[in-house]
Amino acid sequence: MIPIKTADEIVRMREACAVAAKILSAMAEFTRVGVNTYDLDCFGRDLMMEFGATSSSFQYPGRKGLYPAYTCISINDEVVHGIPSKDVVLKDGDIVSIDVATCYRGYVGDNTRTICLGNVSREVENFVRSTEEALSLGIQQAVEGNTVGDISNAIETHAKKCKYGILRDFVGHGVGKNMHEEPQIPNYGRRKTGPVLRSGMTLAIEPMLTLGSEKVFIASDGWTVKTLDGKLSTHCEHTILVTDSLPEILTLVKK
Repeated sequence: MIPIKTADEIVRMREACAVAAKILSAMAEFTRVGVNTYDLDCFGRDLMMEFGATSSSFQYPGRKGLYPAYTCISINDEVVHGIPSKDVVLKDGDIVSIDVATCYRGYVGDNTRTICLGNVSREVENFVRSTEEALSLGIQQAVEGNTVGDISNAIETHAKKCKYGILRDFVGHGVGKNMHEEPQIPNYGRRKTGPVLRSGMTLAIEPMLTLGSEKVFIASDGWTVKTLDGKLSTHCEHTILVTDSLPEILTLVKK
């Protein structure tokens, strides 16, 4: 069953997602050449404490134990679930994906952004921008009466047009009281297939694309997902609310 949020739960989701968005935005500003990813993660952890939120990633169970950090920070050929480390110092030309999922007053907000550091090629800039465009196109399909397949197909169509690899082993998902709820939302698929979208559903839509092959492997730490060919990867994500009109992006930073 795909949870349909009540009016009160939607208010809670808006609050939780606003917190997650503010933390991700602040972490993005803190991300610079010379900073190690452990300090960046600690910066995010401290912000969570200030907001009265907790990390949905910290101590999350996996195949090799519990996830040890408060955010996921993935660099270059790391697709998702990169573990922050004092030994990993950000350098000029890196692309950095920061994934922030927080729980606030019992509800989860989940969002991700890929950041270019310093001098990157036009190809890489276009790659990051195109992944954001794929996310936007997927979100546009998240309207009542459409299907999960409509979201997936919009992302896949744009990625294929740009000739990027599409990660198939990891997908978007529903989100609410838990970080991972039904439905699963692949970044590939056929239109008019899968569960029908209803007003009140809250979804984490998250394109994960590569500059090469879609094949990946999990590093020896049991968490970090990397491209098999060593080529760059991007990841971006918003939590959205399906309504009876346009989708509402809940993790959009309010100015």
